[in-house]
Amino acid sequence: MMATDRRVLALAPTLVTAQLVVMLDSSILNVALSSVATEFGLTSTATAWVLNAYFLAYGGLLLISGRAADICGRRRMFLIGAATLAVGSLLGMLAPAESVLIGARMLQGVGAAMLSPAAMSLILAGFTGAARARTMSWWGAASAAGGALGVSVGGLLTGALGWRSAMGMTLVVAILVLTVGATVLTADERTERRPFDGLGAGLLTAAVVGAVGAVLNAPQHGPGSAAVLVPAGLAVLAVLGFVVAERRAADPILSLRALGERRVAGGVVVNVLGGAARIACFTLVALVLQQVLQYAPAMAGFAMLPTSLAGFAVSSVLLPRVLSRFGAERTAVTGLAVLVAAHLLLAGVDAGAPYAVRVLPALLLAAVGVAFSFTPTTLVIAEGMAARDAGVSSGLASATAQLGGAVGIAVFGAVDAMARSAVSGGGGSAVAAADAGLTAAHSAAAVAAALAVGVAMLTFPALRPTRAAVPSLS
Repeated sequence: MMATDRRVLALAPTLVTAQLVVMLDSSILNVALSSVATEFGLTSTATAWVLNAYFLAYGGLLLISGRAADICGRRRMFLIGAATLAVGSLLGMLAPAESVLIGARMLQGVGAAMLSPAAMSLILAGFTGAARARTMSWWGAASAAGGALGVSVGGLLTGALGWRSAMGMTLVVAILVLTVGATVLTADERTERRPFDGLGAGLLTAAVVGAVGAVLNAPQHGPGSAAVLVPAGLAVLAVLGFVVAERRAADPILSLRALGERRVAGGVVVNVLGGAARIACFTLVALVLQQVLQYAPAMAGFAMLPTSLAGFAVSSVLLPRVLSRFGAERTAVTGLAVLVAAHLLLAGVDAGAPYAVRVLPALLLAAVGVAFSFTPTTLVIAEGMAARDAGVSSGLASATAQLGGAVGIAVFGAVDAMARSAVSGGGGSAVAAADAGLTAAHSAAAVAAALAVGVAMLTFPALRPTRAAVPSLS
């Protein structure tokens, strides 16, 4: 039974808040990393893994968690995910050592991987028409605002109360989501018994974890190191095994037929490239504010607030109308094009640039680009797959975006490092080196978003030109 307006009002805030806390947690320690590193005396590699542990667990488990939601029950996975996220947040807040903090971040990623696809699949399977568009727009608002809000809130809390308070914020919101979800979500309906494709799930998870692990290790160890080649080789072997296993599976975790559909395949590639540009945007901006403009953590967090507010407003007010008028495919391409412009503007921010004239317009454009590209691309993928697979389609959309984000952070980080090294080697100051590195990184992110536009133009049905009928000469 599809949702009524009353059900939208009851369920939508809970499901949207779940996505908000997932995205909040993905970025809430970005500004606090220097404080964490100082307290525990972390090396650069250990500091990077405070962030990477979350993305590795989250990105690696999204698809298998999405299938589990389809088979084991979406409400059940939603509540387990929220509880796991809360436990990880508590552990992180009380962490006495770096190993415990990294383990806590990984546990948070596990919880987020269960919570996010379960919540999105409840929307995709339970809502239709205008209700679905409206709720998915709110979902997009939470996603757009959550990443930027994490940077803002993390910076403000770190400056006022220390980095552990940022973990406490995630704990409070996760408990709220768990409590309200247990109250308003109806029991899972009994459906046909479906086999769980354990072999396919295991191989797919190994492929994603291997790919993400290789990408995350590349900046620290080099592309030719065992730390990169071993997980990359594991990912390739797992993909080959997955293809063989899915051809034989009675109910595959991810239908090869669906992946062969041009819109779904195009949506996946667009989501990887767009995810790289979107997720890296907030990380790179945080570095620009602190290393180029020399803002303190609290000031950097405050400077990001307009992005959060604009992203939420655009996603919740403007996006539903644009989706209704132009459709998901055209909206996604528009958002990616705006994201190209935002990254190019951010690439031009240099030391001493006035915030109101040079930085704020770029941040507002970034908010629009993220809002207009994330949710519409998710809808393109979901609309190409069956409703009974709402969980795995939501997991696919989130996993490809997160994989793109991991790749983007690694690649853009390498570009940043090379440009910094060139300036430092020539005797340039630390600020000049950061300026050069982040200019190059933002330029690379703009290229990724532009490539996503190109792929969308070639694969999205609504964007492919139709052949005009040739008049008869007879």
